[in-house]
Order: sequence, then structure tokens, then C-alpha cells
Amino acid sequence: MTIQVTLLGIALTVVVAFVAGLSGLSKYWFIRWPSYVFVEFFRGSGLIVQMFWLFFALPLFGITLPPLVAGVLALGLNMGAYGSEIVRGTIASRPKGQTEASIALGLSRTQRLWRILIPQSIPAMLPPFGNVMIDLLKNTSLVSLVTVADLTWAADTIRTNTGQTVEAFLAILVLYYLLSLLLGRLVDFLERAFALDRKAHGVSRNRTLWGVLTK
Repeated sequence: MTIQVTLLGIALTVVVAFVAGLSGLSKYWFIRWPSYVFVEFFRGSGLIVQMFWLFFALPLFGITLPPLVAGVLALGLNMGAYGSEIVRGTIASRPKGQTEASIALGLSRTQRLWRILIPQSIPAMLPPFGNVMIDLLKNTSLVSLVTVADLTWAADTIRTNTGQTVEAFLAILVLYYLLSLLLGRLVDFLERAFALDRKAHGVSRNRTLWGVLTK
């Protein structure tokens, strides 16, 4: 269950981060301002409060979410708000010459983003996104508070039934560490893959990692 919540949370985080991050770069205020409000709200209010609102407060307004959905939604929106600043900041930091050259080539704003700015930004996004993903994994322990039977819920159940507090929580401490280590190694692999992709980019675009993703 912990792995399931983590994977679903990461998927939602990436989607939210790119939608909110790219919206924050929009030249239209009515797109940019909602993104700003979203980011400030979800970064400024606690994750556990957001999770409790989604699971315990929304039913008072006639909206009932399953525990897993409430937990993943809270994690994805909260972590996505942090990730959106990574997306926005990294793309905005690209050299102005890249944008000027793409304009000279007659590329539209969408083409500039998809074919030039985003591919160049992804390698720089990976390390901070890796930190966000590991934080998300550790924060999955909070879904036990909305009755999701994850690792923390299981450890607390064992503690209640057997009194083996040290053994139960030592076990999940090791498991969370191993999962975090595995996630870190995955991010390292992606960094190396995109580094190789950049070296091969001038040889054959369709044979590179980004070329396959955007083909």
C-alpha cells in the first residue's frame, strides 16, 4: 500500500507540478494568478490539515472521498505545489539566447517550450524533484491518519495488539529507508540517462531518450 500510494502520488505530483509551473510562466494574468494562489495555499497550509479536510471535512459538504483517494490527492497537490516552483524556476532560468534563437526560427511559444526549453530543463529539474519524491514517500506515513492501511498503520496495529513498539517501528524505519534509497537510485539513473541523451542529441534525435518520449 505504501508503494502504491507513493507511485500514485508521484504521478499526480508531476502532473500538478508541470501544469502549475507552466501556468506560472504564462503571459496572461488570468492563468498566472490562479497558479500563484494555488502554490501559495498548498505550500502555506499543512499537509496533514489538507488531508483531514479532504477526508473528514468534505463529507460535510456532500463530497465523500475514499481514504486512498483523499491521501493521494493531498500528497499530489501539496508536493505538486513545491514541484511547480522547480518547473517554473528551472525553465525561467534558461539562457535568453535559446528563446531568441527559437523566435528567429519562427517557433511558436508551445514549440519553444516543448522542443527546446523543457528538454534542456529536465536534467536540471531531476535533483530537486528527487528530493520532492523522497519527501513524498516519507509523508505517505500520514495517510494512516485517514485509515489507509500503509506501513505506519500496520506498525501501529502491531504495537497496539502486541505491545512490541520498538520492533514494529524499527522495522518500518528500515523499510522507509530502503524505499528512499531505491527512489534515490532511480533518480540517479534518470540523471545519467538524460546526461547520455544530451551527448547523443546531436547524432540522432530519434535514438535519444527525449526523442523517444516526444516522437
